[in-house]
Amino acid sequence: MRVDSGIYKGRKLIENKYDHIRPTTDKVRQALFTKLQLFIQDKKVLDLFCGTGAIGIEALSWGASEVVFVDKDIRSVKMTRENLNNLNIKAKVLHSPCESFLNFCNQKFDLIILDPPYKSGLYEKVLNKIFEKEILSEDGIIVCEHAKLDTFDYSPFFVFDQKNYGNITLTYLKYHE
Repeated sequence: MRVDSGIYKGRKLIENKYDHIRPTTDKVRQALFTKLQLFIQDKKVLDLFCGTGAIGIEALSWGASEVVFVDKDIRSVKMTRENLNNLNIKAKVLHSPCESFLNFCNQKFDLIILDPPYKSGLYEKVLNKIFEKEILSEDGIIVCEHAKLDTFDYSPFFVFDQKNYGNITLTYLKYHE
């Protein structure tokens, strides 16, 4: 696995060693950041359920000013830290369940990436908490990666785009039309 574009393009990321981590495919990462290329520069990003850290690292490579990585699994946190260290990137990596992080978060983010384990039932809970705590900036975007056949109630956010890539869907949300 490598960084696809930006200042870290071509740099190698460590291979996923664990069955519980489902890294975002290169094709989906490329599509995500191609869509957000005019948006991402100098933005603050939250990579919730960060896994290997590949999506947040890609955001930094595309010019995000800051990425906060969060995962409840210590193995994911260690892999993310190792990937960041190998690229000599300084970033905040937190070992925390998403609900705890969101309950105590006092920062706003311009881009929030949600990629929890499929079938976890976390999408609606997390979206409601993000809305309740006003964690998304006024013009911010939330991107949900999920299985193509999964459906969710995205309220109180508005779906402004949705694309399928094989069995994976990226759903783009914001506050209003």
